[in-house]
Amino acid sequence: MQTARPALRHVSARSAVFTAAYPHSVASTSQALQRDARRYASKGRFGWLRNTLGMSVREKNTEEELAAVRKEQAEKGEMSVFESLPEEPTAQIANAKKYAEHQSSTSNFKISHRKLNMLGRQISGKPLDMAILQMQFSEKRASTRIKSMLVVAKNHATKLKGLDPKRLVVAQAWVTKGPKQLKRIEPKGRGRTGIRVHPDSKITVVLQEGKTKAELLEEERKRKLKRIVSSGLYREHVPIRNPGPNWAW
Repeated sequence: MQTARPALRHVSARSAVFTAAYPHSVASTSQALQRDARRYASKGRFGWLRNTLGMSVREKNTEEELAAVRKEQAEKGEMSVFESLPEEPTAQIANAKKYAEHQSSTSNFKISHRKLNMLGRQISGKPLDMAILQMQFSEKRASTRIKSMLVVAKNHATKLKGLDPKRLVVAQAWVTKGPKQLKRIEPKGRGRTGIRVHPDSKITVVLQEGKTKAELLEEERKRKLKRIVSSGLYREHVPIRNPGPNWAW
């Protein structure tokens, strides 16, 4: 009797699960229902709840199925306002404006125009990536602000004006004095006073498409190779003048 109790419990659990799964088909003797009942009972008491209420991965609909559903909704008039609007064809501008340069500048900040002009001469004429690298490792206080300005200018020139980021060059760079020069009293010896000027200035750059670093290196190599002259009797297809028959001593 004791050995039969676990088996009775298992049978009662199966019947409870089967009753919860199919409340209206308990008296049916269909093989399909019995097979489902055995399948749910093999997964435990909460197998049916786990399969019914548990999370599962939703199968992604194909494009054909989505198109068929949209067509059916359009025929019934059940489409949303945004889907029912006609799609306007994108007009391609034939004569799109092409930009050749991009100008950017910093705001006025407290620095002397002489100190700022030193950094302007350092980046002028260099490729943009090289100028950013120079400002990144510079020890000047204003180099951080100039580096941020160059990075933003590169982003705007690339995305807004369609310039090639690999060919951008700092074509021009100049420094302008600020509109306001703060003046304060500076005390001096023997009861005298002076005027101390706190200057502010800004730097402006113009970015243009130029030659890349590889092209500049290739031009420099050709220039150096062109200067090499052979030591034979003929140099650049011009014979040596007055070649001596013997030694010159």
